[in-house]
Order: sequence, then C-alpha cells, then structure tokens
Amino acid sequence: MKKILLFGAGLSASTLIKYLLDHSSAESWHLDVVDQNLELIKAKLADHPNATAHSFNALDPEQRRPYIAQADLVISMLPAVYHVEVAKDCIALQKHLITPSYISAEMRALDAQAKAAGIVIMNEIGVDPGIDHMSAMRILDHIKAIGGELESFKSYCGGLIAPVSDTNPWHYKFTWNPRNVVLAGQGSAACYREMNELKYLPYHRLFQRLDHIEIEGYGQFEGYVNRDSLNYLETYHIQNVPTIFRGTLRRPPYCEAWDVFVQLGMTDDAYVMKGSAQLTPRQFLNAFLPFETGVSVEEKFMTLVDQRQDLYQLFDFLGLFSDQEVLGIENASPAVLLQKILVEKWQLAPGDKDMIVMYHELIYTKNNSRFAITSSLVVEGQDERYTAMSNTVGLPVAIAAKLILNNTILERGVTLPVSQEIYAPILTELEQFGITFNESEKQI
Repeated sequence: MKKILLFGAGLSASTLIKYLLDHSSAESWHLDVVDQNLELIKAKLADHPNATAHSFNALDPEQRRPYIAQADLVISMLPAVYHVEVAKDCIALQKHLITPSYISAEMRALDAQAKAAGIVIMNEIGVDPGIDHMSAMRILDHIKAIGGELESFKSYCGGLIAPVSDTNPWHYKFTWNPRNVVLAGQGSAACYREMNELKYLPYHRLFQRLDHIEIEGYGQFEGYVNRDSLNYLETYHIQNVPTIFRGTLRRPPYCEAWDVFVQLGMTDDAYVMKGSAQLTPRQFLNAFLPFETGVSVEEKFMTLVDQRQDLYQLFDFLGLFSDQEVLGIENASPAVLLQKILVEKWQLAPGDKDMIVMYHELIYTKNNSRFAITSSLVVEGQDERYTAMSNTVGLPVAIAAKLILNNTILERGVTLPVSQEIYAPILTELEQFGITFNESEKQI
C-alpha cells in the first residue's frame, strides 16, 4: 500500500480526511494522521481500517522524520510558517509534499533541490489560493487559445456565512482563524494596477475603496483589495495586462463598519494596553475616543460616525457599550481584546453553515471587439464538520494527492496548480462535488 502522511487534523482537514479514506481501498492507500489532539483524529478516522492516528509534536524534526521516511506523500496542514522545514525533510528523504499555503520566498528557494530529489512540492492548492488559480487559468488559457488580448483581470474570494445562518447585522461569522480576520490587511500597503497605473492602499484606507459585485441568487457583495495583486502577473503569465485586482469579499455594510475599528486603532497588535484584564468592552472602546466632560461614550461614538444609527447598531450588537463584564486578558493588545469580543458574537452556532464565494471578471479584445467573461462560484457548507471551507480546501488537496501518487501529475520542483496538466483534472473532479463555476460571456 502507498502511505500518505498528514500533519494536522483541524477544521480544514475534515473533508480531506474523508476523501482519502473513501478512496483508500480502491487506491491501496494507508493514511497516517498526526495531530496533538488524538481524540480529534480518532473521531474523524472512526476506526477506519486503512488509517492510523498519531499524536506527537510534528514541529520536532526528530519526531517527524521517521514518519516522513516511511511515507510516499506528505500533506502539511500545519501553520504556514512550518511548511519550509517539513519541505526540507521531504527533499532529504525524497518524498512528495502538498501544502495549501502561499509559496514563501524560502519555499521557492527550494525549487532546484526539489527537482534534484525528483519530487514535487505542490503549494497553493486549497481554495484561495488554489481553486482561484485553477479557475482563472482555465479562462486565461481559453482567451489565449482564441487569440484574445487580455485588458483586465479581477478576482475576488470570501469565506462568509450562508444565507440560512446569516443571523447578525454584520452578515459575518468566523469560518476560519479569527486572528487572521482581525489583522487582515496589516503589514504593508495593498497594491494593484488600474489601466497601467500602479495604485497603493495603505491599511488606514483599505476598507474605504471598494468594488461592488452582485451574484445572481445571492445579492450584493463588496470587495477590498487583497495584499499585492501584482504578484499574480507572473503567476498567471499576464505581465502586460493593464488592470489587475485581487480582492476579498464581504457583505455590506461590513467594510464600512470595520473601517471604524481601523480608524480608531482597535485592530492594532503592536502594543499592550495597560490594565487590559480589568477593561470592560465600554472602557475598551472609550480608550480610543476623546475625553469630553459630561459626554457619554454613546454620544462620542455617534459624533465619530456622523450620527449614523445603522453603524451604532452594529457596535451595540457586539456589546461594545456594555459595562457588565471585564475582558479578562492580561497584557493584551487592542487586536487581542477586539478578537475576544468578536469571537463571542460571531461564533458559529450549532447547525450553522458557512459559504465560500468566488468571482472572476476578465475583459479581453479580439478583432476590434471587447468581451467580458464573468465566472462565479458559491459553495455552502453541509454542517459544522464538513464546512464549505473544509470542502474547498480539502478536496483540491486530496485530488492532487491522488494525481501525484498515480503519476498523472509529473511536474517536479516547487510549484502551484496553474498548468493545464494539473488544473484540468482537479476542476473536472471538483464538479462531481458540486464545486462548479457559473460562467457567462458577452460583448461590451
């Protein structure tokens, strides 16, 4: 039997594990799953005869290397910062590796070594990055094949809450790492290109410049620019396109309200607030508002938001005007305290379903005519275990594992799924699981 070694059995791994187990007998696979939470693995494996649960520190090279040595393929669902060390072990032991994370500079530097070892290190094979790459490249290759000249490439993705579970005025609940949501956009200015002009958006303006998108059957969304869109010029082989924009999707009025947190400084993670454990939500909010004798927190906040009652209601829903309980976290940054408040209000309730939304808009010219292609994907989760996030991350990883083990994917080195050899069979199989794009084209 071929052995697959999986590091990490968290939420995003649920569908991945199910696929590998469902195909294990037909494909002659044995799955070894490693996680610090042994009970979590056992619950997901459910005594399957072709799988074994292990609990050890996968971050310790001395503990993980013997398991890698016995595997045919390794899948790392660990935090992204640990992928490079796992990759170095896989190179030394000549074992294929899959991760759903972005290719870091350190990972890319291993390309020659991976090729010399005869292995593929497949990255960016989840949903975003992953399905976004594959679906975009399918359209881009089509435009190239018919002799079209690309004018504009825009792509958006968001992990949201399904309409049936949309029960709060922010139209948002945490379907992935809350800390990443709180810190989204920090660190460097976002960058994109519009009609050959470079545009930069510093963090304090990120949630103010928005694209507005409507998806049939699901209504209105807003997109804010995601990181450095220019990174994708080389990835997609579209270096000369005049317009490129990669964005993150939210439901209105999320971005407008989140911008209030940004402007106040409540998402800052760079310093510790004195006496943070004793702060109530009301005191936490007031710490970022000016001092005015005889003026309440509510009045100061309303002045800040130009008397917008709709915005006030969003912050009131979060309990930010409450003095009932202290936040109780010692030596906490504003971002940590805000995350605690949000997690209590935006957590998934039993039976809630999440939703992945992806949208591409491409404009090209051919024979002096202009055409627009739009492509949208909406995937709703099944339940708390088999979420839309788990399905859209786990299935591409699992299908890629099958293709590598069956020698359908022959590419070697550090790569991502942008070649037709890789994306075509994966997108085709994803359609069997209801992960299907709705595409349309019109002359403009």
